[in-house]
Amino acid sequence: MNKRVALVTGGGRGIGREAALLLTAAGVQVMVVARSESELASVGLEYVVADLGTTEGCAFAVSETERRLGPVDILVVNHGIGSAHEKLIWEQDPAVWRETMRVNLDGPFELARLTVGGMCKRGFGRLVFTSSTAGEKAERCGSAYTASKHGVIGLARAVAQDAGPFGVTSNAVLPGWVKTAMAERSAKTEAERRGVSVEKVWEERASIYPQKRVLQPQEVAQVIAFLCSDAAGGVNGEAVTVALGGVW
Repeated sequence: MNKRVALVTGGGRGIGREAALLLTAAGVQVMVVARSESELASVGLEYVVADLGTTEGCAFAVSETERRLGPVDILVVNHGIGSAHEKLIWEQDPAVWRETMRVNLDGPFELARLTVGGMCKRGFGRLVFTSSTAGEKAERCGSAYTASKHGVIGLARAVAQDAGPFGVTSNAVLPGWVKTAMAERSAKTEAERRGVSVEKVWEERASIYPQKRVLQPQEVAQVIAFLCSDAAGGVNGEAVTVALGGVW
């Protein structure tokens, strides 16, 4: 993995941060990207502040990575918007749908479009997209999030077909409930709506898994790091669930 260059989005916290640190430990030069400069600066790696829900932001992230570190060999697309603010479909604000698609699906497409061609020319590449168990199932009050995460899996598989003949792999990881800041926000929203404690919400989430706990960010990051490695060259176009054996 030495001398390879990775661009990790949503890299300021949670799964993205842990994936960036694992790749760095494996000898990869890593650029982390997000919208919060304070969070990015705390990671201790090269970083770019950008809105990855825009064409311009994606282009800036890629160009800065190439300028500072070199061509992108590994793309980890981990940024996204959650579903805590969503409503039942007939109450859903269309602006919520558009914003979710802009960030969760348009951004990943742009980043792949801007990097995969170079990977194919060089004969090596790894793309890993963070979807969700909601990428194969559906949640109540989550039409935008669920649809976007289904779309991310389709995008990963489409890239696998296009780029596979050139030594490039593209896969998705589907985490269950992970103790991240985004999931904590959704827990607080749910707790307020139901009139229960945040701790109660997390206990209920943990209860759906055989181990009676939720995931930690590093557990998902370790799967991402493997899919980025040389050892994962035979894994392409897959949706890898990381959910402690649960059905959600």
